[in-house]
Amino acid sequence: ADICFTSTTVPKLIMDILTHSRVISYMGCLTQMFFYVLFGCMDHMLLTVMGYDRFVAICYPLHYPVIMNPCFSVFLLSVSFLVSLLESQIHNVIALKLTCFEDVEIANFFCEPSQLLNHTCSDSFSNTVVIYLIFVIFGFFPISWNLYSYYKIVSSILKFPSSGGRHKAFSTCGSHLSVVCLFYGTSIAVYFASTVPQSPRKCMVASLMYTVV
Repeated sequence: ADICFTSTTVPKLIMDILTHSRVISYMGCLTQMFFYVLFGCMDHMLLTVMGYDRFVAICYPLHYPVIMNPCFSVFLLSVSFLVSLLESQIHNVIALKLTCFEDVEIANFFCEPSQLLNHTCSDSFSNTVVIYLIFVIFGFFPISWNLYSYYKIVSSILKFPSSGGRHKAFSTCGSHLSVVCLFYGTSIAVYFASTVPQSPRKCMVASLMYTVV
């Protein structure tokens, strides 16, 4: 998912740098946005599944092999893919129905969905409602689950009698927590940039963080 997500933006970025061109076609923009949202959402969903995996491993270690069995893992993977596919389709349908694509200038190095909604034929209030609705459905619940998971994980780790056990448990979750903070933090900031005044340069830096770094 990470490789595919990065591959939706970086090759075009490199080509634009080499050719000194900043133009993308209508179909190219829609295609890029479709795969960008698909694999970006899949990253979000998989980070949520990984949070659940660590929650079970730390809080219910003896039940871990039974709960996280191969069949259930495949089920979680399938749900992640289907939810991601649904969100990418919703973004493209909104873009096809609402956005005027003639001579559109995007203040970013790829077709960022929230910025495309700024260039619409409808009123900005409707676009804001759409953005928040998508966030509530596809963002709020995964983020809430990650917060709850780490609340329970930290509570369980602090009850460990030995400092070595606490250190081992924290090291198990540290890398995942770092990626969650970096990926969710910057992507959410960029996604909501279309609803509040914000510097285009800051948006591009944040976009670079979660698409490349």
